[in-house]
Amino acid sequence: MAKDALVDDKMARKFATEKETPYTRWVAAEGLDIIAAHYVPDLRTVELKPWERRGGRGVYINHEASRTSNDCYVCEIPAGASLAPQRQLFEEMILILDGQGSTKVWNDAGAEVTFEWQAGSMFAIPLNTHHQHFNASGQKTARFVSSTNLPPVLNLYDDVDFVFGTAHDFLNRFDGDPDYFAPKGEQKGLLLDTNFVADTVTLPLIEAKERGAGGGHIRFSMAKGSMNSHISQFPTATYKKAHRHGPGAHVIILSGQGYSLMWPEGEEPKRYDWGPGSLIVPPNMWFHQHFNAGTEPARYLAFKHEVVSVRNAQGVPKAWISQRIGGDQIDYADESALVRETFAKALAEHGLEPQMEQFYEAELADLPPKADADA
Repeated sequence: MAKDALVDDKMARKFATEKETPYTRWVAAEGLDIIAAHYVPDLRTVELKPWERRGGRGVYINHEASRTSNDCYVCEIPAGASLAPQRQLFEEMILILDGQGSTKVWNDAGAEVTFEWQAGSMFAIPLNTHHQHFNASGQKTARFVSSTNLPPVLNLYDDVDFVFGTAHDFLNRFDGDPDYFAPKGEQKGLLLDTNFVADTVTLPLIEAKERGAGGGHIRFSMAKGSMNSHISQFPTATYKKAHRHGPGAHVIILSGQGYSLMWPEGEEPKRYDWGPGSLIVPPNMWFHQHFNAGTEPARYLAFKHEVVSVRNAQGVPKAWISQRIGGDQIDYADESALVRETFAKALAEHGLEPQMEQFYEAELADLPPKADADA
């Protein structure tokens, strides 16, 4: 059985200073907290602190396992106000949680684009562009959640002025095209090449039966960045296959009610109930599994760094491949009996019954044989 590998305090103190980095020192200097959690019940109500430099309020939320690859933060824009302009030598993806407003993006060459957003909109900030967020309401605050790859950038250079104050236009990333943030894009398989999604909750998805339970999936490449994201949806009274991957995925629930199970290999799963606005951050190589226990389709958005995707020689994420052939996904046929028992009980609380038999049956047609059966 897997263990937590915890040691005594004397040994832990020898390494305590190594947990502090230029990135964690910068967050503290900004006057903000880092919530070291892999679960937040509701990003829309999580407590924020004044963020003087930006002119709003904020908090960072990231599990220790993801701090060297990417981070996550929540920021609030006051009613009738805007955040201070900023440019940055790191990538950023944003989901609007509440409110409506606009963002202006410009570069030193004079190219400028302004676009509007609302709750559910998603976009990316092109590398090192100036940008500023505006709240369109004079009565209500606006709030967004963001994921960036600031940690490795700041830890590499250890120079705040360089990261936030370098004058250079990456014209291959942003050239001022007036349609740069138009809600359109080219579909390339599961990948939608776009810089703006008007409404993540209603965006049409593509069938992806490999992850189980029907529903749909879509992946994003935004602002020509190295970070990526995807949206998945699955029907009521169904659940996805368990899988694991590298650190840095921040899973945000867009719609539906349900729960997730998470566990390191060899240990018992822990349950985390969620609804719209919940955040799940699976630690490095922990199995996790998402269950729709409500009466409507469940949809989530995952912000992540490429380090998450442990891939095979063909470039396919191992999280999509059966453990039976060396992947990191657990087939329905191989899951613990506890999974189905827990799901049935959760559904019964809402007067529902599992709708999984068709997916169990469909899996059998392509199910690889177990390794011991091959011997």
